[in-house]
Amino acid sequence: MEDSAAEVTPFSKAGLLSKMSFFWLNPLMKFGRKTTLKEDNIPEMQDIDRAGHCYSQFLEKLNKQTKNKPESLSESSVFWTIVACHKRDILLSGLFALIKTLAISVGPLLLNSFIQIAAGNKEAFRYQAYVLPVFLFVSKMSESLSQRQWFFRTRLIGLKVRSMLIASIYRKQLRLSNEAAMIHPSGAIMNYVTVDAYRIGEFPFWFHQIWATMVQLLLALLILIYAIRLATVASLVVIVVTILCNIPVPRLQHKYQSKMMVAQDSRLKACSEALVNMKVLKLYAWEVHFMEVVKKLRKVETKWLYSLQLQKACNICLFWVSPVLISAATLAACYMLRIPLHASNLFTFFATLRLVQDPIRTIPDAIGIVIQARVAFSRIVKFLAASELHTQNVRKMKSDMKDLAISIKTSSLSWDIMKDSSKSTLRNISLDVHPGEKIAICGEIGSGKSTLLAAILGEVPYVDGTVEVYGEIAYVSQTAWIQSGTIRENILFGSAMDDLRYEDTLRRCSLVKDLELLPYGDMTEIGERGVTLSGGQKQRIQLARALYQDADVYLLDDPFSAVDAHTATSLFNEYVMEALSGKTVLLVTHQVDFLPAFHCCLLMSDGEVLQSGSYHELLSSSKEFLELVNAHKEPAGSSTETMATAETSPRHNLCTKEIQLADVEINIQDEAIMKGDQLIKQEEREVGDTGFKPYLIYLNQSRLGQLYFSLFVLAYILFLIGQILQNTWMASRIDNPHVSKLHLIVVYLIIGFCSTFCLLIRSLAVVKLGMISSKSLFSKLLYSLFRAPMSFYDSTPLGRILSRMSSDLSMVDVIIPFSIQATVGATASAFVNLGVLTVIIWQVLFITLPVIYIAVRLQRYYFATAKELMRLNGTTKSLVANHLAESLAGAMIIRACQKEERFFNKNLVLIDKNASPLFHNFAASEWLILRIEFLSATVLVAAALFMVLLPPKTFSSGFIGMALTYGLTLNTIMVFAIQNQCILANQIISIERLYQYMDIPSEAPEVINDNRPPTNWPSAGKVEILNLQIRYRKDAPMVLQGITVTFEGGDKIGIVGRTGSGKTTFIGALFRLVEPAEGSIIIDGVDICSIGLHNLRSCIGIIPQDPTLFKGSVRFNLDPLCQHTDEQIWEVLGKCQLKEVVQNKEHGLDSLVVEDGSNWSMGQRQLFCLGRALLKRSRVMVLDEATASIDNATDMILQKTIRTEFVDCTVITVAHRIPTVMDCTKVLGISDGKLVEYDDPINLMNKEGSLFAQLVKEYWSHNQSQ
Repeated sequence: MEDSAAEVTPFSKAGLLSKMSFFWLNPLMKFGRKTTLKEDNIPEMQDIDRAGHCYSQFLEKLNKQTKNKPESLSESSVFWTIVACHKRDILLSGLFALIKTLAISVGPLLLNSFIQIAAGNKEAFRYQAYVLPVFLFVSKMSESLSQRQWFFRTRLIGLKVRSMLIASIYRKQLRLSNEAAMIHPSGAIMNYVTVDAYRIGEFPFWFHQIWATMVQLLLALLILIYAIRLATVASLVVIVVTILCNIPVPRLQHKYQSKMMVAQDSRLKACSEALVNMKVLKLYAWEVHFMEVVKKLRKVETKWLYSLQLQKACNICLFWVSPVLISAATLAACYMLRIPLHASNLFTFFATLRLVQDPIRTIPDAIGIVIQARVAFSRIVKFLAASELHTQNVRKMKSDMKDLAISIKTSSLSWDIMKDSSKSTLRNISLDVHPGEKIAICGEIGSGKSTLLAAILGEVPYVDGTVEVYGEIAYVSQTAWIQSGTIRENILFGSAMDDLRYEDTLRRCSLVKDLELLPYGDMTEIGERGVTLSGGQKQRIQLARALYQDADVYLLDDPFSAVDAHTATSLFNEYVMEALSGKTVLLVTHQVDFLPAFHCCLLMSDGEVLQSGSYHELLSSSKEFLELVNAHKEPAGSSTETMATAETSPRHNLCTKEIQLADVEINIQDEAIMKGDQLIKQEEREVGDTGFKPYLIYLNQSRLGQLYFSLFVLAYILFLIGQILQNTWMASRIDNPHVSKLHLIVVYLIIGFCSTFCLLIRSLAVVKLGMISSKSLFSKLLYSLFRAPMSFYDSTPLGRILSRMSSDLSMVDVIIPFSIQATVGATASAFVNLGVLTVIIWQVLFITLPVIYIAVRLQRYYFATAKELMRLNGTTKSLVANHLAESLAGAMIIRACQKEERFFNKNLVLIDKNASPLFHNFAASEWLILRIEFLSATVLVAAALFMVLLPPKTFSSGFIGMALTYGLTLNTIMVFAIQNQCILANQIISIERLYQYMDIPSEAPEVINDNRPPTNWPSAGKVEILNLQIRYRKDAPMVLQGITVTFEGGDKIGIVGRTGSGKTTFIGALFRLVEPAEGSIIIDGVDICSIGLHNLRSCIGIIPQDPTLFKGSVRFNLDPLCQHTDEQIWEVLGKCQLKEVVQNKEHGLDSLVVEDGSNWSMGQRQLFCLGRALLKRSRVMVLDEATASIDNATDMILQKTIRTEFVDCTVITVAHRIPTVMDCTKVLGISDGKLVEYDDPINLMNKEGSLFAQLVKEYWSHNQSQ
């Protein structure tokens, strides 16, 4: 087993006997007993059961069914395609279901013969007393073997269907159009995979149960006709009435299930959005508000959950009461029709009833599963039928090139599929780009620059005209998309390793020094979305990924906005001008100093190409272009002359050596976090037997939970006692001539009806227990996640959190309460059956005790392997969810680089990796149950032998009938008990997984009541920083090393330094995203570490580095806490250059902002962030590279706005654009986490060796050289 990573499951080569007995699983069970199973120890699925084969088979048959017409995709076509794919397996498992149904019906027929022989009647044939127990054993083993194969094979069908659906959903999301993406946002797609696909996977297991129960009922009626003749009609009437009462149930369940799933989608979308943007929420002090939003959505979800569970509980109660009602009606009919009642026919009736009551009781479960699967199936099919992008209409083969790399001839390009020309995003675009040409695209924010690139990629849904691209495309997005994994994996992006090309790529992207300073070089693991990298590092890794692809056409969407001027110059020269010298390049940029180097410049405005031509042509012919270029120099104001005095040098004198020495960029946070250890850890999982801990966690969520659990256990015990009293009463008096039949029946029915009342109490108590525990677990999980420090999010992939918030929570909400009910009930019933059998036939005790001992040992042997398999299933499920989350975020880049197949194949591997533990887990469950059934059959046969071998009249016929009635259901009850224990043990792992994230170390308190800051704090804005030292975890190196500085109230502070020098960490310290290791920060006399985090963050304003918008309205994004009037909001929109844009939208302040704000440009998103700051009006304001994605003209206006609006405020600015900080009161220089200088800009400019002077020199030299 140690080398089983390369092995295929032994099931693929197992013979008939091995498959029937599950001997093929023995090596894994043995290995799991010896040592804790790991992912590498689990054999792989056989080829025909893998996701790739299942998907290919499904696609082939679906295309035949729909005749390659996607629009004809329907629930019916998908359903029958799935049936066609698994027709053989469905029929084979159906055959086993039929054999089991026939075999179980033999028992009641044998009971009559046992009673006759035990009563001393003459044998029907010689050796009948010995043949009957043997025949009974054979029938029980036939029942057992066939049921095990039935269950195993239907679970395998469900697993294959689930794998196929996940693969289909993943493939679809890679092709999803932007219009469809608005209907099916990422949170909903995550739900389709983690919840809906799993629910559909459960359906095949229950499919045969429905018709098999009907067949079993029919056979039971035939046996009843044989035993009680015409009184069977009464039984039939009650069965029909029960079914009729159940007719409205599916419709109600469908309604509640649908409503709950919609509510769950909304809650998961809100959770996903909040978790992805947790840093922004903490900076704005919005966590409490967003947590309340999620709580409100959860409240709606729990309302429908309660309705669903209550309805389900009542339905279960109805079916559990039905056997009592059948008994009452049948015995009353026997009395009225004067049908003689004696032990043989009466206990044949009871035995038949007990055999069918368990399948009848599963009908509500089956209905529930069918309804859940139906709702889930409808949602998934609707998604699969959604509209797709047709990038193949745009992408052409390089061989088809006709002296053109890109050709656009279109009158209208629109994101609006309604094709309203007045809403066209781009109009009258005519563009021909020849191979090797370099085109620059510039213009104000929102002018359509990024949309033009999107159109070239085939992302724009409506095109009136033609867009054609010849050759392969490499695309660098404005917002960096980085995968979790190593830096090398991100750069190679699936391409083969070429050492020379790789080294050249690193050099041209200025990554060599970064990698040298990282503990693992390019094998360093980076966090999800590149959280451990600086903005500049993320962009340069993106650029390296594109360069290594060696494409024909390069689309670069403002990639230099996240890096400082010197780095931008280095990248432009080394990357654009040299590495891409023979390539076709389209660069969107706000840095006009690069424009002279391009063959052609496109000036865009309001969705149109206003002017096009070379840089010098546009300078002489276009007033708008001249204004754009001049705006680049104007922000420096009075400091222009000072900057001009800096020594300038021609661009070509900036040699590679100088660039490399100057551009030492290392994210110090990276170094601290990953020194000697990788940041992203393997997902935690419990190991070994955790005993009752997860059960106690579930039950101890409140004292009421314990009370309801005790009430439900007590109610069920009273019900079982009532059943024993019923049968004892009947067994002891059935042949007593002194007890009238009426008296016999009336007492029996009174006991029965009293016990049914206990069933109602049990069902209601379970629902209450489930709701209390679910609410409590969710609240604690949500609070823990929202109070977790940023270090938790830096090291935890989002998929791990979302898999807990979706599938694990769904398990706790819907499944676990009734699983606990079923497990406790079945286990108690199994002990009662054994107890009754042992009390009546005490001799069987000699068999029972060893059997119980062996059964317990077998179960422990099983759990050693099964629990680890289920835990591995949980961790591998997170990998599937995480890969999906990453792919959703980077779908545009994946499509642009035509890497869909690679990502799809990786998804298939992850699906199979997740399927294998689940497959071996349910196989192990059948392995155990088969052996338990053999033991229970042994007990039953032993009891039967004692009956026929002991002298006649040893037992009364009534008690023989009672013993065999309980004995015949012993194996069924034992199976239910063990099966439910196994299922619950697997399901309870969801509690373990939730609990792991309920105990995350929290940030400091939000509010400290005894130490609140003054009401108007901060009033002056004086910031004193004393010996500030920051590290990201214990024993890690210091990131900021003893910074001491004072910012006077009203000062305008510029913070400068190389990318990764510690600027962002310094800002994080102001907001206590990371706590100081030593030192303090004092604002207006208040130590910020002495007050609550909410008090601190809500009193300091910030425009963060990454502009973030949330799904909702314009008003919500500016003022989510509803603290300002519409007039104030409009005034702010005017100040941040957004008023006209918002007014032009149909709904004004209520205009839609979609997920991630993707229907607004990057620049507009940054303007929204400025609007939030203007509304907040804090005395201390932080601008963290606040205008990096804004054109220079807009930047100039905004800088004036900031200077005017925050004239009395302390403004701390981190900026790549040196002119932005030239008019600051003071400039603070940081290098390698140390304060290297702090003085007036003029003084620093004249200071020899000044970092600031060097940065100004680099900026001015590359500006003048244009």
